[in-house]
Amino acid sequence: MKERILSSAIVALGIVLLGIFLKAGMDNFTEKDRKVTVKGLAEKEVKADKVTWPIITKEIGDDLPELYDRIAAKQKTIRQFLLSNGIQPGEISTGAPKVIDMNAEQYSGNDKPYRYNVTAVMTVTSTHVDQVRQIIARQGELLKQGVAVVASDYDAANCLSYQLTSFKKMKPKMMTEAIENAEQTAQQFAKNSHSKLNKIVSADQGQFSIDDRDVNTPYIKRVRVVTTVTYSLKD
Repeated sequence: MKERILSSAIVALGIVLLGIFLKAGMDNFTEKDRKVTVKGLAEKEVKADKVTWPIITKEIGDDLPELYDRIAAKQKTIRQFLLSNGIQPGEISTGAPKVIDMNAEQYSGNDKPYRYNVTAVMTVTSTHVDQVRQIIARQGELLKQGVAVVASDYDAANCLSYQLTSFKKMKPKMMTEAIENAEQTAQQFAKNSHSKLNKIVSADQGQFSIDDRDVNTPYIKRVRVVTTVTYSLKD
């Protein structure tokens, strides 16, 4: 008799445990399908910490040695102007002059008043962005010394540019801010759906972008990161 009671108790306990395990399994299965995917954003405006300023001069004529001498004299004047305004010698680099022989141009007519077009580029690369910007604003002073600074002829490599070299140091903090922003959005979704936020199921490394704030202030950069995070939900 006692053995039957014991056996029955064991069977009953087994059925109860089986029910508990089945319920837990069903709950887990249900919770696995309950997810919310949100995007988190972090954005900052920061000043550029590096500037590259190409200073372009041109000479045209028929006597190539004379053109080289005139270009060299202009570059000497520009260099003196830069040094006198606080630019360091190591921040200045000079490229080889580029010569175009108009007589050798396939699609050029023969009515050109000159044969050679010589372009020279002296480049200032500096981390003292504000200082260089002040000098750029005063480059008209070179005209008084007979030096005309010309445009870059749509050559992207020879355009004034501002960079943000400290971007890598900003990434971890901005990524954290983006995830926190995503969590706030997910919390609000869980609240509206009468659920609770559970753990992170998946998250990407974030998409970073650096753009000029606007065309008038290219030395102010807008840094932006967007991350996608998936959370599980529970009752």
